[in-house]
Amino acid sequence: MGSKKQQRIREQKQLGSKGSEKILLEKAVPAVVQEIIGRTGFRGEITQVKCLIQEGKDKGRQIRRNVKGPVRIGDILMLRETEIEARKIKSKVTKGVYT
Repeated sequence: MGSKKQQRIREQKQLGSKGSEKILLEKAVPAVVQEIIGRTGFRGEITQVKCLIQEGKDKGRQIRRNVKGPVRIGDILMLRETEIEARKIKSKVTKGVYT
């Protein structure tokens, strides 16, 4: 009986938390980049953008997201979830600019 219990525990660890199961089961939602707000992250490697959700329950909603990698206005992002929005960038100082 101990081996079945250990196997069940291993399966639960592989699946992850309950919230991650929900994200994996749902399909990705497309969102179009409308505005590039600025750069963030310790080295400025993250771009904060404002995007418009195209499908799903939040269709037509504008949200702020952080994107790693190259991004331009008009690009389509495939979002795994649309409930969480990125925090606003506090500082107006961008990387390499001191005024």
